[in-house]
Amino acid sequence: MEKFVVSARKYRPQNFNTVVGQSHITTTLKNAINNNQLAHAFLFCGPRGVGKTTCARILAKTINCETRTKDGEACNTCNSCVSFDHGTSLNIHELDAASNNSVDDIRTLVEQVRFAPQAGNYKVYIVDEVHMLSASAFNAFLKTLEEPPPYAIFILATTEKHKILPTILSRCQIFDFKRITLNDTIEHLQEICTKEEIEAEKAGLHIIAQKSEGCLRDALSILDKIVSFTNGHVNYSNTLEHLNILDEDYFFKLLEYMQQQQLADAMLLFDEINQKGFEGDILLDGFAEFIRNLLVSKDAKASVLLEVAEDFKKKYVKSAGLISTGWLIAALNILNDCTINYKQARNKRLHLEMAIIKLCYLQQAIELSGTTDLVKKKIADNSKALAFRTLTFLPVKEPAAIIKKKDNTMEATVYIDEPVIPVKIEISQKKEPDILPEPVSGPISSLKRIRQQLVEKNLSNEKPIKICTEEDLIIAWKGFIEQLVERKNHSAITNFEMASLRVVDDNCAEVIVETPFQQKFIEAERPNLINHLQQFFNNRILTYQVKIIKKEETHNEVHQPLSSKQQYLKLAEQYPQIRNLRERLKLELDINTYIPPKKID
Repeated sequence: MEKFVVSARKYRPQNFNTVVGQSHITTTLKNAINNNQLAHAFLFCGPRGVGKTTCARILAKTINCETRTKDGEACNTCNSCVSFDHGTSLNIHELDAASNNSVDDIRTLVEQVRFAPQAGNYKVYIVDEVHMLSASAFNAFLKTLEEPPPYAIFILATTEKHKILPTILSRCQIFDFKRITLNDTIEHLQEICTKEEIEAEKAGLHIIAQKSEGCLRDALSILDKIVSFTNGHVNYSNTLEHLNILDEDYFFKLLEYMQQQQLADAMLLFDEINQKGFEGDILLDGFAEFIRNLLVSKDAKASVLLEVAEDFKKKYVKSAGLISTGWLIAALNILNDCTINYKQARNKRLHLEMAIIKLCYLQQAIELSGTTDLVKKKIADNSKALAFRTLTFLPVKEPAAIIKKKDNTMEATVYIDEPVIPVKIEISQKKEPDILPEPVSGPISSLKRIRQQLVEKNLSNEKPIKICTEEDLIIAWKGFIEQLVERKNHSAITNFEMASLRVVDDNCAEVIVETPFQQKFIEAERPNLINHLQQFFNNRILTYQVKIIKKEETHNEVHQPLSSKQQYLKLAEQYPQIRNLRERLKLELDINTYIPPKKID
């Protein structure tokens, strides 16, 4: 019985031309080999399963090939290529840095570098997952990586470039691998299915490529599982069933129910999806992507952005033409809010059902709101500018007017064209009132009259401003303290009672406190306190300011104990016989000794 080999190993590329989706790297490496411009250290970085280690092995195989082709590929027939394919080549050394990341492992590798190759031109050292090396291992590797022997080439591979020391990056030629595109993955899977004689629908392969997310190794692993599951018949339905992916037909049905406001059918469809084992977050993500695809399909130019099977593209374009852009944007907002709050929701099913209810009645909500808040109105193509009537001016001769004043009468002669028209204007000597009478008719005049009445009422009811004195200020202050007592704000009461007051002027008072702590309590009550003071003094511009003045601290004199020498000098001053006694006995004082004074009972 032949041993089974997974597709990822069986169909691993053996030369640069068979590498999928990395032409920008394979072309550069082939040109470097042909022009003899190989660097001594390479760094291959990129996501998993895109061909980093594969390209490293192909490079090691190609530079030691004895009879390379014209385009810089390995011949696969010479002794070096054959030994490399069988894994017996002595010119390639692979180190898994994930499990061999200590200083000793790197020192062992460095010691091997000293020996020249027995056959071939280069010895290639491939260090996979190099970001797993410890800092000390990186430092032990620096010197050899910077100045290796002419026959040694290092190829470092990693998925996390940001974890590598800058000193290592500066010594390497860096190649960034990109994710495999959807079309490249589908073509590669189709090619393998043809070789293995597997019946595969393109729609099913499209689902596998989407699930792999640009990782070709994952795509091949999924293909192997589905081939085993379906016994060599890969189609759209069994691929969805095996990968536990929600069918897009469900989304089209759900959209139809929402457009027709069939809430019961939408809820039953959601229950059916839930019964099949799909979690709510899967439905939210899938339906949000479905709405996004519909929004993209509104414009034919953007339809290339759809990453769906060819059979579904026409269906998307047709459905997008029947739905307004405003509905799609509003639906995306609802789904986005539901996704954000889904993890925090206790009843996740109810949370998702509420979103479905909103979407079912979204069209009605848009119609009621007039779509003013959901969609920006475009400028109409047939809009016209407002037409204005042209004004004609009459010619005026010489001085336009001659004005004479006679007592209370002003006489003016105005020349317009030929005739002379004398005009008399009566000027009244009476004083104009401050408020002109408004006409009775019309809503504007009524509004002005109401305002005038309110002003007159406020002027008649306004009380006189009370002059701010210290006595009245203290009374108002005590009144506010009583309000604090009613509110049971005991901490503020203490600080308000400790404060002292001073009048600055008629519109300003000063509150003097001792500490910033007191200031914080008084400032916390500023809105209520200002309102209270303004009402008490009937002064709307009255305010106060808090000032911190510390009390002078009284420093008590600390009586320090006297030393032995000081005690002796004080006693000798009072009793001279003590000095004579010390001199006769030739005694000396120990000035470093402290003799505490005796307590007198």
